[in-house]
Amino acid sequence: MLDVVIMAAGLGTRMKSRMAKVLHAVGGRPLVAHVVRAAAALGADRLVTIVGHQAASVEAAVRHAAEGRGFSEIAFALQSEQLGTGHAVQQAAEHLAGETILVLSGDVPLLESATLRTLVDAHAMEGNAATLLSVRLADPTGYGRIVRSGSRDFERIVEHRDASEAERAIDEINAGIYAFDREKLVPALGRLSTGNEQGEYYLTDVLGLLVADGERVGVVLHVDAAELAGINTRRELAETEARLKLRTLGRLMDGGVTIVDPLNTYVDDTVEVGSDTIIHPGSMISGATVIGEGCEIGPNVQLVDARIADNVLVRAMSVVEKASIASGAMIGPFARIRPGTELGEDVHVGNFVEVKNSVLGAGAKANHLTYLGDAEVGPRSNIGAGTVTCNYDGKNKHRTTIGAEVYIGSDTMLVAPVTVGDGAKTGAGSVVTKDVPPNTLVVGVPARVIRKLERES
Repeated sequence: MLDVVIMAAGLGTRMKSRMAKVLHAVGGRPLVAHVVRAAAALGADRLVTIVGHQAASVEAAVRHAAEGRGFSEIAFALQSEQLGTGHAVQQAAEHLAGETILVLSGDVPLLESATLRTLVDAHAMEGNAATLLSVRLADPTGYGRIVRSGSRDFERIVEHRDASEAERAIDEINAGIYAFDREKLVPALGRLSTGNEQGEYYLTDVLGLLVADGERVGVVLHVDAAELAGINTRRELAETEARLKLRTLGRLMDGGVTIVDPLNTYVDDTVEVGSDTIIHPGSMISGATVIGEGCEIGPNVQLVDARIADNVLVRAMSVVEKASIASGAMIGPFARIRPGTELGEDVHVGNFVEVKNSVLGAGAKANHLTYLGDAEVGPRSNIGAGTVTCNYDGKNKHRTTIGAEVYIGSDTMLVAPVTVGDGAKTGAGSVVTKDVPPNTLVVGVPARVIRKLERES
């Protein structure tokens, strides 16, 4: 059995932020959520997160990230005082029951599950009391150094502040990722002391204690230092965002998506895109957005938590947020689709059209200069330029209902609540304040019925 411990209690003072470090986002997810996802792929039984600063918010982020990922138990341990990494894991000890304990930092978002699998497998195969990941850095300043014995076996880790000049010349550093035998880890945690420059309980001292007890500690040297890099500053956050973006775009391109200019396209790690979709430069696609096959997006489009079906065209400078668009629809340019909107198949929403909390039936069109708010538009209806659904009376929002195959003339004002029946028409410049019967023509201010219309067969 495998338990995972994530250290996520620190504020991260170098971020210069009031928000806990692990809550800062890259690729559309909090830093800690990336770590949870990487760990979950190992099939771990139990997830224990050590929280401190903004504990409730960190817990919420972890629970959201862990939901549906197969953990049999999700627990939290509070580190009310920040007394070091060893002290942090001491708080989690009572929750641990697995044979192997994987200890991770919550600020390493590029961490791959395959890397963790290599570590855990090496730990089991070698029968180690503990196994850690290391990397070599051209400039290891600030990191704990891996000190090896004459036989090149692991001897101890010395933190930079406590290292001698000779030890600071070592370029192999501790990545802060460990696998422990629980029966060896827990007693060693109780033996930690604060005899160092920081006056903290170092988790790394557990390794030295195990070696002194004659236990074997293994080291897995990893070749990709960037993957194991923790985030400590805003600059590092931006650098990691750029790396993760290219990783995400590479995954999409490998799956059959065309990214015209990867350096100038921004897609969150959370986004799904179908094959044969083309994404043009300047587009920003984030959150839980799902895009189907054969779509064309952009340039300079923003999609946030959008659901886009197959063969949809979203033209330049359009925004779609928390809305769904059915297959064959055409959006923009310069359109804004706001939350709560559902666009049916083959709907056309053109330039400078804003749609909010509305449903447009299949084949409906609003091609330019229109506001549709809190409205329902029936299939094959055509909304003329300059139309406004006047949905707000100063106190409350009201709905407008437009039936099927309705023609709304240019510059029509629809004063909600109001219903326009199937097959009706409004003349240009009409102000509709009363329900319009089906198959009638209304004109004027206020609009009145002029005549009955013949339905086309």
